[in-house]
Amino acid sequence: MLSGSLMAFVSELTNANQLTRPCTMPQLRLQLAAAIIAVAGACSAASASFDLNEATVDAIQLGFKNGTLTSKQLVLFYLDRLNPLLHGVIEVNPDALAQAERADAERRRSPFRCGHPLHGVPVLLKDNIATRDRLNTTAGSLALLGSVARRDAGVVARLRAAGAVILGKANPTEWSAFRPTPNGWSARGGQTLSPYVLSTDPCGSSSGSAEAAAANMAAVTLGTETDGSILCPSSLNSVVGIKPTVGLTSRAGVIPISPRQDTIGPMCRTVSDAVHVLDAIVGYDALDAEATGAASKYIPNDGYGQFLRMDGLKGKRIGIPNGFFTEEIYGKKQLRVYQKHIALIRKHGAMVIENIGIAKNLTEVQNVLFSNEHTAMLAEFKQSLNAYLSDLLYSPVGSLADIIAFNKAHPVEERLKDFGRPYFIEAENTNGIGPVAKAAIQLLNKLSDDGLEELMKKNQLDAIVTPNNDGRVFFAIGGMPAITVPAGYDDQGVPFGICFGGLKGYEPRLIEMAYAFEQATKVRRMPSFKH
Repeated sequence: MLSGSLMAFVSELTNANQLTRPCTMPQLRLQLAAAIIAVAGACSAASASFDLNEATVDAIQLGFKNGTLTSKQLVLFYLDRLNPLLHGVIEVNPDALAQAERADAERRRSPFRCGHPLHGVPVLLKDNIATRDRLNTTAGSLALLGSVARRDAGVVARLRAAGAVILGKANPTEWSAFRPTPNGWSARGGQTLSPYVLSTDPCGSSSGSAEAAAANMAAVTLGTETDGSILCPSSLNSVVGIKPTVGLTSRAGVIPISPRQDTIGPMCRTVSDAVHVLDAIVGYDALDAEATGAASKYIPNDGYGQFLRMDGLKGKRIGIPNGFFTEEIYGKKQLRVYQKHIALIRKHGAMVIENIGIAKNLTEVQNVLFSNEHTAMLAEFKQSLNAYLSDLLYSPVGSLADIIAFNKAHPVEERLKDFGRPYFIEAENTNGIGPVAKAAIQLLNKLSDDGLEELMKKNQLDAIVTPNNDGRVFFAIGGMPAITVPAGYDDQGVPFGICFGGLKGYEPRLIEMAYAFEQATKVRRMPSFKH
């Protein structure tokens, strides 16, 4: 029999869809429920000899190899773990079990041809990453419900080629926070909650992906970042988040905000899992040719797994910029934890360089960056979103203007009175990348060149280290990579992270440092679902 939580979840999804989906979609939901019920009696959610809580990709593959686990059992386990209270998963793939059965059959027929680490592994995608299947891609908005993508997003095509199972879509902050809604809220999915402390801010538009990974509702997940949307929810949900160099992963088929800054990356429970996903999704894509072509030179021969080194901190030069680790921001207790971590980094062979500054007045520069970033994004959002919509096979809305009209026509569902749509209105009033946007972009580029890039080069740094996602805007405007790793929990049990960031293409050395730190500290623990 199915557990009560899974039955309740399927029932909730089916009932909710009767209110929000086109007429054919309730049938798909009912098919999903029937499929799960049909197989559950014959196939337990997981083998009794295999513990799937916190299971890594490597452990899962070992289970596949020695016969203690199947992809089908794994999918059923994650379906059973889906918790409607958390609102982290916006939609389940009705074909997930069929994909898992196919992976199991492939493994039985040709085990040596199923060698990719993600073969048969369920992956949850943020709901702005398009799939050409029976799943929706809506950025959490009711306006895009029922739209049909022309093709899989570039990263999804790579995941399918690796043999991964697409488990479903994670609840995002609607329109990736380009509406001023609470973090983790969307009209389709409701309010995402942190599994550690339910009342705390889940942070960032990829919060559903982070929450699902943290609560063991998927093996691995994908998020997207324009400015902080991978790094922040990963930090505050005790998972590893990799924000790749812009262009390292294709943005084709991903609902955009800013082509200058948008990037897609993994959000997982361990660095090694995140690296397995990164290896699967990087590479050139003709549909995102300029960015992926420029970044392809950074992809190492033999992939990123070779940089999972226990001694990865040894010999590294790591900068601690002024103004980030302060008692005013974090208090004495949390600051002491960070100071212990920095001491540990030194102990493991890194040269830590302190008392260096990205800017003379950090707060002032950050405010300038945020202001000009917003100005540039208004024009970029309208232009790139309209291009995305025009490429869909079908969509109820064809432009930003149509979305504004949709929200006006559905004020209750989209909570227009509570959150409004001011950024949409501002963006609609732009006309291409005009003089104001160009000036903002030029200033952002100059501040990046004269700020973090100059600091890194002048001090010959392999990385800077910052708390949580506090350095996010510097990584964002420069298209630079960063990795956040669990670092601890505050007095209320809310997680916090530590972030390693560097220049474009620095993923290999960031992975070395992040992995060595993770293995030396092993901070992550399972969520407590504290009220």
